[in-house]
Amino acid sequence: MNRNVETFIGCDSPYEEANIVLFGAPFDSTTSFRPGARFGSAAMRHESFGLETYSPYQDKDLCDYHTFDSGDLELCFGSAQAALSDIEERTKEILGDGKIPLLIGGEHLVTLGAVRAVFEQHPDLHIIHFDAHADLREDYLGAKLSHACVIRRCHDLLGDGRIHQFCIRSGDREEFRFAKAHTEMHPFCFDGLRELVEELKATRVPVYVTIDLDCLDPSVFPGTGTPEAGGVTFPQLLEAILAVSETNVVAGDVNELAPMLDHSGISTAMACKVLRELILALN
Repeated sequence: MNRNVETFIGCDSPYEEANIVLFGAPFDSTTSFRPGARFGSAAMRHESFGLETYSPYQDKDLCDYHTFDSGDLELCFGSAQAALSDIEERTKEILGDGKIPLLIGGEHLVTLGAVRAVFEQHPDLHIIHFDAHADLREDYLGAKLSHACVIRRCHDLLGDGRIHQFCIRSGDREEFRFAKAHTEMHPFCFDGLRELVEELKATRVPVYVTIDLDCLDPSVFPGTGTPEAGGVTFPQLLEAILAVSETNVVAGDVNELAPMLDHSGISTAMACKVLRELILALN
């Protein structure tokens, strides 16, 4: 596996030495409102050089760790199943080499491909999910493979009590009813996250963390396909990422940046900073 020509800043270590491996999934074919997330991973790589490799929040530097960026997968836009299969295979490859796969979306459906691979290796997997939307629909306009259904499809694998949702502030009535019965939903904010982290730390179960960037308030992150008022701030999200990093995180993703929907570039800069902090937190 060769590193991408343009890597995320500070993520150009040899694959053999890397603890974390980035890869992009430029797919947005099931986007329900405004498309464009397929361009998110490439934009984040390019714009990451507006950042420093050093994080004053964590007193860590990307240059002191080994992270490998393998670039974007070439995915079939006409078939969600084919795209998910390719994502699953790349995730399996990285896991098989004893490394942490970190996926950059793309729309949120791409998470399902990675979760399938991680669940196969870790059948006791838990998911920590940050998002504005519940993503628990059984189908969206008849499609079961949709970014509106991704967490429901993950629940099909994991079952009850192992999906923990935070910041959720949008969904239809049935999604919230489903969550009450089958997931652990903490709406609007990160209340309850610290208690969950302590519980998961004690048991050392494997954790997959998925960050839909629209958990952030659109006043600070407008460049996303389905913006939803009432989100969290960057400092709140950073605090949550640092908390989750105390658990046994075996894989994760950042998704739903649609860079062309924010011509100021602020959303892409925000996404880059979130990814930098996540990489450093997991090292």
